Amino acid sequence: MSDTQTNSLAERLVARFGEVLGKVETVRGETTIEVAPSDLMQVATALRDEPDFDFSELIDVCGVDYLGYGQNEWETTSVSGAGFSRGVHGEATGRFDWEGRPRNVEMERRFASVVHLLSIRHNRRLRVRTFCEDDALPLVPSLVGLWPVANWFERESFDLYGIVYDGHPDLRRILTDYGFVGRPFRKDFPLIGNVEMRYDPDKKRVVYEPVTSVVPRVLVPRVIRDDVDLQQAKAEAADHWQEN
Repeated sequence: MSDTQTNSLAERLVARFGEVLGKVETVRGETTIEVAPSDLMQVATALRDEPDFDFSELIDVCGVDYLGYGQNEWETTSVSGAGFSRGVHGEATGRFDWEGRPRNVEMERRFASVVHLLSIRHNRRLRVRTFCEDDALPLVPSLVGLWPVANWFERESFDLYGIVYDGHPDLRRILTDYGFVGRPFRKDFPLIGNVEMRYDPDKKRVVYEPVTSVVPRVLVPRVIRDDVDLQQAKAEAADHWQEN
């Protein structure tokens, strides 16, 4: 999509919906709008039915958990020689209590449901983001009535994030086991999980037990450098290979 098309779409959205849209932004050719849960059905219906938009295809629905948003696991503004220790000790997802975590960035709302739409007629894509008003019970309207394909996407978001899609005809888990405890894609879900599974030869069946075989830690990523020393080492290695 060209920049002209993208800007035109953003301008048309603002002209059509006005203050109903909480935010309209275009980044790298992709337009995103924010809509309150109370306005989602009205906006989504117009986006599907009105000829200026004609977003006939829903291609994805996903959940987002903004807990810890803006917090970095790795120091990126300066060079550190303590890379290994950062992998063992640190304040990052899964390694500290979320109630006492450092709060560099405050988010007003934690959970969002994001819808990705496609207009084949106009060759346009649009991202519609809806923040849930209650973190304890994240709730947004279901879009199954407008785009039936949203059915399993919304079930997946419900399963992994716990976002409830009001009006969904069959809202139940779709990926995790029956009886699974918790929402595995939430930022405060333990990285190692709550239980582990093994086969018990005495009981002759699979059993679930608290996790004891895994210790949560962050691996140190490999650093690839193209400085002078590395270039010299590569040249020496190449010479050695040719000589032998």
